[in-house]
Amino acid sequence: MGMGIAIPKPMSAEEFYEWGNRPENRDRFCELERGQIIDVPRPGKRHGFVCANVAGILGNFAVTRKKGYVCSNGTGVIVERNPDTVRGTDVLFFEDAQRLELVEQGYGEESPLLVVEVLSAYGRGWVDRRVSEFLRRGVPLVWVVDPKGRTVTVFRRGKDLHVREEMDDLTGEDVLHAFRCRVAEFFALPGA
Repeated sequence: MGMGIAIPKPMSAEEFYEWGNRPENRDRFCELERGQIIDVPRPGKRHGFVCANVAGILGNFAVTRKKGYVCSNGTGVIVERNPDTVRGTDVLFFEDAQRLELVEQGYGEESPLLVVEVLSAYGRGWVDRRVSEFLRRGVPLVWVVDPKGRTVTVFRRGKDLHVREEMDDLTGEDVLHAFRCRVAEFFALPGA
């Protein structure tokens, strides 16, 4: 009789969070895909700069309106259960807590109002699959920011996507009321 290949038991999002916070795993950049740990490449400097600009603009919006908060830096989002999938996202906007003590320590069950993915070396197919997962999970608004093309593609569940060019205004539509900025702000260095 032949020997089968042992397939590891699928890991839950909670187990993945604990695993990722062990000292020997803290320098790894991973996601959980259908219960299995996968390594993902680290993004580069330009990617990080654009993510920081987006997070800063959204953070200022939250402070001005005194509602909501921004997460970044690969914050994990549960996009599927049984088996679990956790995606590390670039920028997120939530309104599920009013005080830091109410923001979950691990990966939350509550979907963000907005997910922002910034294109990098991962490739467009990788990001498109993630956008589909976010929309299926119930995220009402997803922006895909393209630093090379200087555009933002807006995705809404059940609606056609639309592309905003560098000189166009980007709004939060009916999800983030009163949010508005010029797409070019995501790519601007101070003093440029």
